[in-house]
Amino acid sequence: MQFSVRIVKLHQFLRREKKEFTISDQILRSGTSIGANIAEAEYAASDKDMLNKLQIALKEAAETCYWLELLYKTDFVQEKQFISLMNDCVELRKLLAASTRTLSAKLQKTAKPI
Repeated sequence: MQFSVRIVKLHQFLRREKKEFTISDQILRSGTSIGANIAEAEYAASDKDMLNKLQIALKEAAETCYWLELLYKTDFVQEKQFISLMNDCVELRKLLAASTRTLSAKLQKTAKPI
């Protein structure tokens, strides 16, 4: 949730101060989708459903890192802001990657042989 709040504030800044509308909308969608998919995963109908939601969140985190880097390289965000947001995004990506690996391994162990 905290990362999503930061992304919403970044979106507002980009639109108001930088008059940037396209990339700001992209990062708003991907950056807030991470938390939304994690929230969905908490109430998944099964471990397989949970894995799917976490994998989607991981993909959205990767996309968000891409948009952050593009915003930085095109001078829409300053280095300090970029580093702070990117560190958070990378940390989310690492946590989600570890979670998906663990859950995937659990599902493989419990899968019934054909």
